[in-house]
Amino acid sequence: MAVNVTTDQSFEQDTAKGLVLIDFWATWCGPCRMQSPVVENLSETMADQVSFFKLDVDQNPDTAKKFQIMSIPTLMIKKDGEVVDKVIGYHSKEQLQKVLEQYM
Repeated sequence: MAVNVTTDQSFEQDTAKGLVLIDFWATWCGPCRMQSPVVENLSETMADQVSFFKLDVDQNPDTAKKFQIMSIPTLMIKKDGEVVDKVIGYHSKEQLQKVLEQYM
């Protein structure tokens, strides 16, 4: 699996370099469970260009609060440590790939 897990403690270090997609999710969230395989599939095809992380908002509320994550799934894109985009709700592999390609 090319999707890594990040936490409140490791988030800044994990997402500080390069192009990164972070999937903010929770175990009880139906749309999050639909989004997960899409992110995993995308991580396999784009692993050489993008780092992929998941952050469970229930277990890591500080990071979710810091970035004002109000709805999940939220997919945040960071480039070299700066937030460059945020998409909320379920998105297809093609939609996410198009968003990521803007920042390559």
